[in-house]
Amino acid sequence: MTLILNNDDVKQVLTMDVTMAALEKAYVELVDKEAVCRPRIDLQVPTSDPEKLYQWGTMEGGSTSGYFAIRMKSDIIYEQEYNGAITQEKYCVRPGRFCGLILLTSIENGEPLALLNDGHLQHMRVGADSGIGAKYMAREGAAVVGMVGSGGMARSHLEAFMKARRIERVQVYSPTKANREAYAREMTEQFDVEAVPLSDPDAVYKGADILAGCTDSAVDIIKGALVEPGTHITSIGGRPDAETFERIELSLRLGTAPAPWGLDEFALPDEYITYAARPEHDAGFKMKGKRRRAHGVQGGDKNVMLAELLAGRHPGRTSADQVTYSERGNVQGAQFYSVAGKVYELARERGLGKEIPTEWLLQDIRD
Repeated sequence: MTLILNNDDVKQVLTMDVTMAALEKAYVELVDKEAVCRPRIDLQVPTSDPEKLYQWGTMEGGSTSGYFAIRMKSDIIYEQEYNGAITQEKYCVRPGRFCGLILLTSIENGEPLALLNDGHLQHMRVGADSGIGAKYMAREGAAVVGMVGSGGMARSHLEAFMKARRIERVQVYSPTKANREAYAREMTEQFDVEAVPLSDPDAVYKGADILAGCTDSAVDIIKGALVEPGTHITSIGGRPDAETFERIELSLRLGTAPAPWGLDEFALPDEYITYAARPEHDAGFKMKGKRRRAHGVQGGDKNVMLAELLAGRHPGRTSADQVTYSERGNVQGAQFYSVAGKVYELARERGLGKEIPTEWLLQDIRD
């Protein structure tokens, strides 16, 4: 039987501890060449609305430990301006609805084991990455989080930071007053921390040991001129500006997808690769321009790989005043086999989800 798991099912079994442990294990498997993944691939097609694009995105990976997974997204994407901020928006069918699915299979016999909604798992795995970054890069006494953004990612990020350090205070800014105030109330109740909503975005930086950008912004959101010494930075929505990268002294990259077998010249550090119909289409906000690439190793010559830290080949942070940064790399595919595989095991143990006959997904015509 193949298991169908919705977000409520996933939420019942997927904790931040489970997520972070599954991801660290997957990163070790990649280094040991026991796992494989590729960069995200997007296919984009202009719609009849000149301001919108259809985007199909996939990322996949598998391991000798037992599982393979592909994560699939079907989105209409567009940009909008709100309170002076430019954000990238998306929907499936209608605003407020989304289609993100994970197909989990067995590497032993190819069996489709489960089909999962990706929403809660997505928030957890992205937050967990930033938590892993803070675990290895933030200074030991880190207690204050500066949060730019107040959505789901901001929630999972704080949860992950709580696992990495003894967080006592979070100061949050987002453009909508009601949203940042609701976030502060919820985080105070959930984590018993001092949570302060801020009306001035620049105040987020003051005294922050960990600074997190968790927005849908299509423009730079982290201001390097305001970053204080010793801050650890992570940003998953909206990039740090150029001055931030000048301030960063050490940048952790969790992993890089391997090159295709026998084709080392095709190795890419890029987070994603885009194929496009009518690539000169006017809605150029997501279509990469000619000779432009998705970001690769963001830290440049300041970069250190997680594998180097784990093997003791690099000391990591060496001063409390160092400004550090962490980013995932392009190993999203490995994240989904590892975390979805663990969710599947835990859901089976607890009898969660709905089952459909696996035979419904099989056929007797050779594919």
